[in-house]
Amino acid sequence: MRIDAVFSGGGVKAYAYIGVLESIEKHQLELERVAGTSAGAIISALIAARYTYTEIEQIIRELNVKLFMDPPILTKYFPFMKWGFLYFQMGINKGDKLEEWLTEILAAKNIRTFKDLNEGYLKIVASDLSLGRLVVFPDDLMPHYGLDPNLFPVAKAVRMSAGFPYFFMPKKLPGKTNNKSIIVDGGLLSNFPLWIFGRKKQLRPVLGVKLTEKDEMLNEPQIITNALNMFHALFLTMKKAHDMRYISKAEEDKILFIPVHDLAATDFNLSEEKKMELAAIGKEAADQFLRGWSG
Repeated sequence: MRIDAVFSGGGVKAYAYIGVLESIEKHQLELERVAGTSAGAIISALIAARYTYTEIEQIIRELNVKLFMDPPILTKYFPFMKWGFLYFQMGINKGDKLEEWLTEILAAKNIRTFKDLNEGYLKIVASDLSLGRLVVFPDDLMPHYGLDPNLFPVAKAVRMSAGFPYFFMPKKLPGKTNNKSIIVDGGLLSNFPLWIFGRKKQLRPVLGVKLTEKDEMLNEPQIITNALNMFHALFLTMKKAHDMRYISKAEEDKILFIPVHDLAATDFNLSEEKKMELAAIGKEAADQFLRGWSG
């Protein structure tokens, strides 16, 4: 059966997607349109480029995510300068290594710009802080920025979606005015864009894959007693409010929840054992869900 899929963000927790993809193949499901935010955007781009599960597993297992930590060279000799870059460049790592890796991986399948993909088969979510809006690549490139999606690199869109605030320096996107937009991680506004393929006239069943525990989708009140609590609550609200507006109890039967917790999204020091554990968690959850899923 052919299906569409939406993958949530989650940083390094996305190693669980290896097991999910293995289970999807095991249950003879073929992925067509895909969409994602942040780490989910990376997986979606690989799928849209027509990498097989076996190829994706090899790519991810061989990947040393520490390579994505690329602070300016000056911080190597003057460590204190990282605070200057954090303040003026709004991030510690440039994110160039991530984009270069994505460019190389996608180019191996002859994917460079959105012109090289089947139309509508890949949608990437990012956040425009300058315009205060959610961005969907490639859909919003022409109407909001006057940019031709046929000329826009897929790797750049994915890098923007995965631009975790303060960890990576935000990318700038030229628009219809003289001011450039500051683009950061799509998870800030929609970490799980299940809404992206719409509810009407769906061509195929849509499977949502969310790196979380099911209880997280419940609107449990936050305990706010100080400024740190409030900052944490603000961030969670930004991440969850938009998605929960579109996700109802009736749609839970299309969401595969992957229980990953007690792990920071930017923990790039994962051991091989932890990576394998995440993949096993993903496969177990997917096997259990897909056994009873009819689409």
